[in-house]
Amino acid sequence: MAPSRVSSSIVSVHTGQDGNNRHPAFGQTVPESAQFKVEMSSNTTIRLLTVAVMPPTMALISDPKIAFAYLRPACVLLIREATFNNVETLNAQLKEVDDATLQQLQEYILFPLRFVLKVPGPKKDKLVQAVVEAMNHVLGNTCIQSWQILRELFSELFLCLCSPDNPGKPADTSEELKLAVLGGLDALLHAAYGDIVFKFFESKMLPELGAGISLLLTLAEKEKSRHVQVAALKFLQALTVQCDCSEDHVVPSSEEREAVGNAMASFLPGITMAVARIITGDVRQGHRVTIRAIKVWSKTVSLVMEDAQLQSSQQGKLPSADLGKIGQLIVCRTQDWVKNTSEKLCTLLKKIISSTAAHQHWRVRLELLELAEHLLDTCSQSLGKCVGLLLEALVGAINDEEPIVKKRCEVALKKASKKNQMPVNMENSKCTNSSQTFTDILSENLHSLATSLPRLMRTSDDQNKMFVLNVFLGYLKLLGPLVSVVLNSAVHLERISKALMQVLELDVADVRIVEERGHGGSLETSSGSHHSKHIRRKHFLHFTDEKIFFVLTEICRTFGYYGNVFLLTDLFLDLYRQSSAYRKQAAMVLNEIIRGAAGIAVVANGQRSEGKANVVPLSQEDLKAAVMLVMEEYFSSDHWHLVTVNEETHRDRQDRLLLRPPILLSISNAHADPLQFGTFACASSPTSTVHQLNSNIWQLCIQLEGVACFAQALGDNFRPLLMTSLYPVLEKAGEETLLISQAALDSMWDISKACGYFSLKELINENSDYLLNDISLNLQRLSQHPQAPRVLAVMLNHSDCTLLPLVRDIIQDVLMALDLSYDHTASLFCSVLHALMKALVRWFPMTSNTTKDSMRFKQTSTDKEVFDVRQFLLDYRRQKELAEGIGIEEDDIDELEIPPQAVFEEDDDASGPDVKAELPTHLSITKDVMERCIHLLSDSNLCLRLKVLDVLELCVSVLSEKEDELLPMTHRCWPALVQRLTADDPLAVLRAFRVLCTLSRTCGDFLRRRVSKEILPKLSSSLVHQAPISTKAGPVYTHTLAYKLQLAVLEGLGSLCQSLDLAEADLDVVCEACLPYLSCKQPIRLQQACLSVFHHLIQVDPDSFWLTLNELYCPSSFIPPHPDLQPMRLSGMGRPRDEYSDNVLTLLREEFGQSGDE
Repeated sequence: MAPSRVSSSIVSVHTGQDGNNRHPAFGQTVPESAQFKVEMSSNTTIRLLTVAVMPPTMALISDPKIAFAYLRPACVLLIREATFNNVETLNAQLKEVDDATLQQLQEYILFPLRFVLKVPGPKKDKLVQAVVEAMNHVLGNTCIQSWQILRELFSELFLCLCSPDNPGKPADTSEELKLAVLGGLDALLHAAYGDIVFKFFESKMLPELGAGISLLLTLAEKEKSRHVQVAALKFLQALTVQCDCSEDHVVPSSEEREAVGNAMASFLPGITMAVARIITGDVRQGHRVTIRAIKVWSKTVSLVMEDAQLQSSQQGKLPSADLGKIGQLIVCRTQDWVKNTSEKLCTLLKKIISSTAAHQHWRVRLELLELAEHLLDTCSQSLGKCVGLLLEALVGAINDEEPIVKKRCEVALKKASKKNQMPVNMENSKCTNSSQTFTDILSENLHSLATSLPRLMRTSDDQNKMFVLNVFLGYLKLLGPLVSVVLNSAVHLERISKALMQVLELDVADVRIVEERGHGGSLETSSGSHHSKHIRRKHFLHFTDEKIFFVLTEICRTFGYYGNVFLLTDLFLDLYRQSSAYRKQAAMVLNEIIRGAAGIAVVANGQRSEGKANVVPLSQEDLKAAVMLVMEEYFSSDHWHLVTVNEETHRDRQDRLLLRPPILLSISNAHADPLQFGTFACASSPTSTVHQLNSNIWQLCIQLEGVACFAQALGDNFRPLLMTSLYPVLEKAGEETLLISQAALDSMWDISKACGYFSLKELINENSDYLLNDISLNLQRLSQHPQAPRVLAVMLNHSDCTLLPLVRDIIQDVLMALDLSYDHTASLFCSVLHALMKALVRWFPMTSNTTKDSMRFKQTSTDKEVFDVRQFLLDYRRQKELAEGIGIEEDDIDELEIPPQAVFEEDDDASGPDVKAELPTHLSITKDVMERCIHLLSDSNLCLRLKVLDVLELCVSVLSEKEDELLPMTHRCWPALVQRLTADDPLAVLRAFRVLCTLSRTCGDFLRRRVSKEILPKLSSSLVHQAPISTKAGPVYTHTLAYKLQLAVLEGLGSLCQSLDLAEADLDVVCEACLPYLSCKQPIRLQQACLSVFHHLIQVDPDSFWLTLNELYCPSSFIPPHPDLQPMRLSGMGRPRDEYSDNVLTLLREEFGQSGDE
């Protein structure tokens, strides 16, 4: 259409043919105040001469006549000159007119805008965008009542997206223009009034509809802009009359929806394949594109494959012959077509689920849930082959980390599970068949997944493994009580059990497992009610993410919750016995099955009560029977007394000597020749590999965890089982292998909480009667029960003094066995004695030493405060006279005088009987233990000597409150202790020196002369000899035993000298030995230890060491206070700074406040 014809027609239409100012749409005369005159200039531009100007106001124009007069010049101007500014002017004026008026002027306003789009030739994107935005405003606020206009606008807007050269491809235009056009198309559909929108889905419209859908799919798939992709997909969804925006929409009737489905069936292959490519495309496209694509795929498939539509009798009718070639585009939704389409959709659905089930964005996973639930609700019959995949997608989010997704999944699963668990005797056979089919599908999927699970766990990444296991768990929860029915199938049971055995295989190659050592006696002795569990992370061969293990445990608990507990325990106990390769996995499964059977940590999607309502609940008696069955297998000798350490350790060599059944070694038969003993079945063999040891360690840890699980499952009902279970757990708490001892301690805590005990102390005390009885009996058969002493040690570690009267007889039996056969049982029993003495130190803390130290400190501080120079000089004069022999007779008389009170006291003491009071139990036991230590101090075994020294140190601490008993025992052990200090391995010297320091704090005066004569010279010469070596040594030296010995001696020497109050000559020897360690060339820790020595020495004799330090380096010059006094000259004055200066200055500043010239 030519522009001149268009202009003349516009004038003729809108000014009226009769010359009157009437609008054909209104039949009214336009007022004079709103009339415009148009004059044509020579250059075809239009000048507007406004007769009356619109008054400025903010109110929208509601009068059609005024609005027409207001908009007409802009419309005419736009037709005359299609420029961006003219479009913007019209757009601005349109926003000043209300919606009702725009509706009446709709065709008039759209005509110039459509005219601009129809003008041939290239147009700028900016102009087209402005036109489309103006149309969007009109369409968004009005409705289209004419099908012809709706169809024309639909084509015109789509032409804005097409390439001029190839209409089948999108034009190379700006992103903004594409968004504006797509927005206009969306507004056009929303503006369609009534049911005229359904004319799009008539058969004759299929070519135009197909062209539009093809263009939209190309934009959604190929466009780089995410916004354009989302907009194209959104309009595609709206084109199927399934828009999900917040505006009001036409609700189609069943016939109308069927018509839409018939039309969209022709485009279903193209839409589903293209959208599936978008869903499975590059993750960089953003989650919003993926979400919208999933929604379009779901809505389109449900529209075409809806069960309600396919059951209609009108389906399968042939197209009319009048349609010609268009009839070839029409698809008849016959049964064969539905079957073939379902198979092809199944392939696409599998790709979609595998791509999005483990998507990193939770909204994508949520949309996949919506897809699965929607298709199951609407197309479960037509998409029969896809039901398994849809269920897989649904249950895959059962343990999603996002709470919203998880909650939505629980709701969907609950809905599907209710559908699955319909009663079989329903009258509606169709529902019954559906439920039966649903159960069969779940059962088949479970079998298939169990078959492929080991392969998937080996080949997939952790994210996909997590999804697969969540699917497995979801199937179980969907089946609910029907799990027991499925497990009655031997095929299912075998597949599932073998899959769990392979998936749960542990990686036991880590050498650190067997290397980490502990001591049964070193377990923490917390008696409170709070305990922080040790973290023992299991390493598996086929996965690394710990969340996967949590899902596997939940699967096992779900089996126990819904399944037959006796069937499952029998099955996995058989696997436990069959092969050591399955033993650890079977134990893990059994532990969780028992927990699940008790309902612990089981989440059944809010249907726990419903599930249990359809099965017989497990009674406490049945649960207890199952627990006893499993525990009996755990505690059997073959599975409980496993090799966990290499035989190189001395402790286990000693134990192995005891594990000889032909002759029963006991505390009453300790003279048996060890060479006559046979070999016990579980003795460590030289061929034990790290792999075997680690495997045994983890098996014991898992079994200990199982005992805790059983206690949690039974609660107070587990108390009767403590008689058979607590002793073995205490055995493992005394293991040297750290992992086992920690697992046993955690198990003890769990048992105490489950049985209602507040602490381990209460657990042991309440059950000490039969525990001690077992220990007493087992000590008589040490060859069969070598762990009995360790059980006693663990009891002592975690009990209180109320246990002492009960164990006194057993301790005497142990000491007797030690006397009779110390060469075989010394190492084993020394661990018990060490635990006993630690317990006594904890139960009876010493107070005498603290009191003595505090009194000594108070006296020293008091002496400093009341120091009087006059009295000091008088005493000095008197001592000088005595040295010259003046006044000695008077002193002798004074010394011979005995105070009357003392005489009376002696008489009183002499008159009474000399009866020695009986020692308290703990002191009597300590004295007996210390006597055994004296004999064992000279043993040839270094490890035993070290243990004995530790026990001896604790004995000294306990006996310190009874000096009359301590001093004779110290006298007896002194020769052996001197040998350990002067002629033994450096490790023994370290321990012996620690014992010496403890003795010096408790009986210092008694040891002063002995230490000065026998110990101090050797220690001093050792320090002098090592000083040059440590000065020149590098950083590696700090890791040597010689360095550790130096450090230990220096750290304890100062307190030793102060405690013994050594004489001046001995202090000089110590000073000479320690002075080299003030050098800054020494290792820093040796310097710090040397400073601590001098801090103590200065406390003993401050004057002497002040002089010694200033002779070494004197930073100050001392000026006499009077001219008659001679100036003081020290050899350290004026000496340049050297390697000793820094540490000397530190001592002078800290002890004497001397920092500079005075």
